[in-house]
Amino acid sequence: TNTPSPELKISHAKLVQGQKTRPTGLQAPSHTEAAISPLLRCIRLVADDMEAAENELRQLVQSALPVVDEINKYLVTAGGKRLRPLLTALGARAAGDDGDLCRLMCVGELLHLGSLLHDDVVDDGVERRGRPAAHRIYGNPAAVLAGDVCLARSLCLASELAGPVAVQHLSEAVVDMAEGEVIQLMHLGDMSLDLATYTDIIQRKSARLIAWCAAAGAWRCEEPAYASALERFGTEVGIAFQITDDVLDYIGEKRLTGKRRGQDLAEGKLTLPLVLAMEQNAGLRERISRGLPSPERIPALIEEVCRSGAIEQALLMAQERVEHGLSALSELPESPWRDALSEIAHYLVERVS
Repeated sequence: TNTPSPELKISHAKLVQGQKTRPTGLQAPSHTEAAISPLLRCIRLVADDMEAAENELRQLVQSALPVVDEINKYLVTAGGKRLRPLLTALGARAAGDDGDLCRLMCVGELLHLGSLLHDDVVDDGVERRGRPAAHRIYGNPAAVLAGDVCLARSLCLASELAGPVAVQHLSEAVVDMAEGEVIQLMHLGDMSLDLATYTDIIQRKSARLIAWCAAAGAWRCEEPAYASALERFGTEVGIAFQITDDVLDYIGEKRLTGKRRGQDLAEGKLTLPLVLAMEQNAGLRERISRGLPSPERIPALIEEVCRSGAIEQALLMAQERVEHGLSALSELPESPWRDALSEIAHYLVERVS
C-alpha cells in the first residue's frame, strides 16, 4: 500500500517562500515554527533540491506519445509523498555529495510511479491518491506501458548519473519489487501467511527501493562504506514505513490516508496487524479463512483487531526497525542532513498519532 501523507504533499514552493537562504542545520524551532512538523523542517533543509526535482520530474514523464504523456502527467499531478526524492537528497548530502541532485532524486520516484501504475492494474485498484486509478480511465494496456516508460527512464537516469554499482543495485531492486508483488499475489487471501513471509514481501516491494534512494548519492561519490550504512538505514526505515502504512489501514482516516479504513482487508491483503491478531486468536483466523469479509463485516473486524493489541505490537516492531536503522546511520559523519534522516525515521512511525 502507498498511502499519501498530507504534510508531504505541501507545495515545496510554499516551504521556501520567504526563506531564500539555505539553512545551515536543524535548529530548535522558534515559537512561529512550533506548529511545523519535524518532517517539514527536514524538507526545508533541502527545499531548493526538492523544488528543482519536482520540476524535473514533470519534464521526465513527458512523452511524444499523447496517451503515455497524459497517463504519466495524471499520476504526477495527483501529488504524492515524494519521500524517495527527499531521502535521496538527504542521504547524498550526508555522504558528502555537493553536486546537483535534482535528476538523481527523480530516479527512485520514476521507478515508484511506474510501480504504482503496474500495481493498480495487478490489484485492479479503484483509486490512487484520491483519484480514479489510471487504468480505470485509460485501460490496462496503456497503464502498463506507461509504467514501463517510467521504469526505463529511471534506469537510463541511473546509468547516466549514479555509476555502475548503483545501477546494479537498482536493477536488483526492480527484480525484488516484481517478485515481491508475485509473492503477495500467491498469498492473496492466504490465512497461513506468517510474519517471515509478510516481512519478505514488504522488504522487496517497499523497503528495497527506499534503501536504494537513501544510498544513491553515496554510490555516486564512490563512498562504499557510507552507501552500505545508508542502504541498511533505508531498508529498516522502509520496513517501518510500510508497517505504519498497514496500521493506518485500521486506524487512519480517508482524508489523511487517501483510502478507506479496511481497504487492504477488503482486498484480501494480510497486513501486519491482522497477522499479529490472528496469531493470538485462532477463532479470528478461522473466520477470516472462510473468504473475503463482506463490507458489512469489515468494521467489526477492524475493531476486533484493534482490541487485540495488534496495533500497539505492530508499532513497537516498527519502532524497533527504526532503531536498527539509526544504528546504521551512526556510521556517517555528523551533519544536519544525517540529523534530518534520523528525524524522518522517527516521524514515519510517529505519524500515526
